[in-house]
Amino acid sequence: MPDRVKNKLRLLRNMYELTQEQLGEALGVTRHTIMAIENRKYEPSIALALKIASYFKLPLEEIFWLAGSEKDGDTYV
Repeated sequence: MPDRVKNKLRLLRNMYELTQEQLGEALGVTRHTIMAIENRKYEPSIALALKIASYFKLPLEEIFWLAGSEKDGDTYV
């Protein structure tokens, strides 16, 4: 089974009081792309993941991690 990527995009978006539409516009993607990433239906490209990390001014690994890794037990999953 391939590795799955988990994220805390929804949590960050809510903390910043952004809609999926607003975040999508800021990143140059659709609301549907943001929704799919949040629901783990779509894993973003490296370029998009880096844009997301840059937008929130966080290291990439603070937003995205592999399922089953040590970080997987964190409460913000």
